[in-house]
Amino acid sequence: MAKTIEEILSGTPEDAVSELQTKSVEVPAWADLLKQYDPNGHEVMDTGKYPDITDADGGLESVTRIALDLQRLAVKRTTELCFGIPVKRIYNSHTDGEREVAGAIEAVLKRNRIESVNIERGHMLFSSCEVATIWFATEEPNALYGFESKLKLRCRNYSPMQGDSIYPVFDETGDMIALSFGYSRKDGDADVEYLDVYTADRHVRYRNGGSWEEEISEQSAIGKIPAVYCYRPSPAWEDTGNIVTEMEWALSRNGNYLRKNSKPVLVLFTDDEMAFNQEKDEKQEFKTVAQYPKGSELHYVTWEQAVENLKFYIGELRQSFFTQLQLPDWSYESMKTTPMSGEARKQMFIDAQLKVKDESGRLLEMLDREVNVIKAFLKIMMPQRAKDIDTLQVETVITPFTVSDEKETVANLMAATGGKPIMSQREGIEILGRSADPDETLRQIREESSLDAFEQTI
Repeated sequence: MAKTIEEILSGTPEDAVSELQTKSVEVPAWADLLKQYDPNGHEVMDTGKYPDITDADGGLESVTRIALDLQRLAVKRTTELCFGIPVKRIYNSHTDGEREVAGAIEAVLKRNRIESVNIERGHMLFSSCEVATIWFATEEPNALYGFESKLKLRCRNYSPMQGDSIYPVFDETGDMIALSFGYSRKDGDADVEYLDVYTADRHVRYRNGGSWEEEISEQSAIGKIPAVYCYRPSPAWEDTGNIVTEMEWALSRNGNYLRKNSKPVLVLFTDDEMAFNQEKDEKQEFKTVAQYPKGSELHYVTWEQAVENLKFYIGELRQSFFTQLQLPDWSYESMKTTPMSGEARKQMFIDAQLKVKDESGRLLEMLDREVNVIKAFLKIMMPQRAKDIDTLQVETVITPFTVSDEKETVANLMAATGGKPIMSQREGIEILGRSADPDETLRQIREESSLDAFEQTI
């Protein structure tokens, strides 16, 4: 039977750290993923596998190396699809207290720039396969969340991309009972290892100054782990690394041929001996006169290469890359060369939207837990609303990014309401965003309308 977190923490620091650092989930090592994520780590950039050429005189001739940054692009595209449209929270509030709590939760998330946090977490998750966010409170009197508070909530992301190590511990039912973060900090000239451990009721910090020792052990007031964790078994580019490698080798090898053979060659076809390179610098003479034997030919000889075959090969591999990953290739070049109607562009995102649905399970689990962590902090910050905090139901919604046509959306909504207006005039002015004071603009519009009506009656 697995040990409880209390049994693990009650052992010696060396034993506790050893057990806490035992990875309970399988994720690829960031050191291996980085070789694919960073184009400088690709095979075509490895001088051991693809060495430069040494000529007869001992000089070194650099070969063509073309690395494609498609893995990083896959991470960006997946993140944009999931978080390009901000995550929305739907609050099922019935009382004034619940509405106040809902406003406080939104204020906390807004003040922590949650949209930027989500984008950062997306990049971390889809590249390094795991990310964790810790929430903590600092003593700082404020009224940022719609009420007077002595605490200010902040958050911080951890990821192997930043050199952090994340160690979740789960019980037999799959619930996370501890989350640890390993990192290094400078202590004078030496790098010192730390391991922060968070459980539902404790925060323990271990320090390795030659041997592990407990540096901090304190109680947690919120009654749950103040952090969220998410992982996936493979990066966003999945198993398409070999496709990218094949494209890089094809382009790089072809680049060598182009460099060698694209220099223009002027050929003279004659049986007579001729002297060449007698012309002077273009700054010294304004024209060149040449004489060749009668019947001879002089023209450039160009290298004929199978360009179309290469373009077809690269094009098919690129298409296979995006198709396998269910990602739309919406680069400017692709959109420019493929004329499409607005409806066709929407259809292009169907596969990507299905991909987001597949990804949203683990993301929603993390985001829902994050709301619960914030609610636990709010119980301390606004204890008079503890009951409302418990009863407030929050649903998190991830909307896949797509090309939208607002005109069509408005037309559909008006059709559903029988042609009746769906927005007030003031709301239309505010959404347009051209007016600094929508109320004043609306007042002026009504005043002008009244004046026009008065003039028409005269």
